[in-house]
Amino acid sequence: MNILELKKQFQESLSEKYPLEEIQSFFNILSESYLNLSRIQIATNPEIEVSKSDLEKFQNALLRLRRYEPIQYIIGETEFYGLPIKVNNYTLIPRPETEELVSWVLDEISESSDAAENKTILDVGTGSGCIAISVAKHIKNANVSAIDISEEALKIARYNAEINAANVSFLKTDVLKANSLKQNFDIIISNPPYVRELEKEQMQENVLKFEPDTALYVKNEDPLLFYRVISILAKKHLKPGGKLFFEINEYLSEELAALLKSKGFKDIEVKQDIFGKDRMVKCNL
Repeated sequence: MNILELKKQFQESLSEKYPLEEIQSFFNILSESYLNLSRIQIATNPEIEVSKSDLEKFQNALLRLRRYEPIQYIIGETEFYGLPIKVNNYTLIPRPETEELVSWVLDEISESSDAAENKTILDVGTGSGCIAISVAKHIKNANVSAIDISEEALKIARYNAEINAANVSFLKTDVLKANSLKQNFDIIISNPPYVRELEKEQMQENVLKFEPDTALYVKNEDPLLFYRVISILAKKHLKPGGKLFFEINEYLSEELAALLKSKGFKDIEVKQDIFGKDRMVKCNL
């Protein structure tokens, strides 16, 4: 079977499940991953023969896509802030809005008058390690640490740090049970679980079925649980003038700002993402 025939078969198999544009994107991603062929190479060389072993890879991917498994889990990686990041079902798939959070952190550091000094930075709930690794790569002299409750996620995070030559210290920690942190920090960042159970009906099937519940959802009765716990730890372990950054639930920005104020934080700033949703908050100790 040549690549053009495979592409047609691929589109037909998924036509009832996804829009054509998304199917084409899936095919291009898989062709790059499995065949090392770009979209342009496929278009200009439609007669390229696909081996039996590669056809089996595409057939397996089709089965998984028909179950709405995310393409990132199928190929085992994604890109975050220009870096390759390995992912699996123990880690969330990094979102563009989290890249915006990283940009905000980096901008704040670059604008700081003491940017040249060694910054101590902590990423709470690191998952794939994408936040910590991106910060470590762009702030060369930073001392970056990251914690997570999942040892399986930490395995992926450590591997991602290795393939990206990023110096990050990882530690297994249940932040909900932690009374203290190992040191004090200039900056603490977190993208904690913040999707309320009542919001599950708004989630796409690929998220509901495949991404880790523990990294996504919180009880309706206490949706700010992680923010409250992390802010208490940050109050203890941020250096004077230290900054706390969160990715947030767009519906709870006012409640979170009030919580942070009650914990003694100041200069609380809520920032919208590119879609105009309240998605990030920054505050100072």
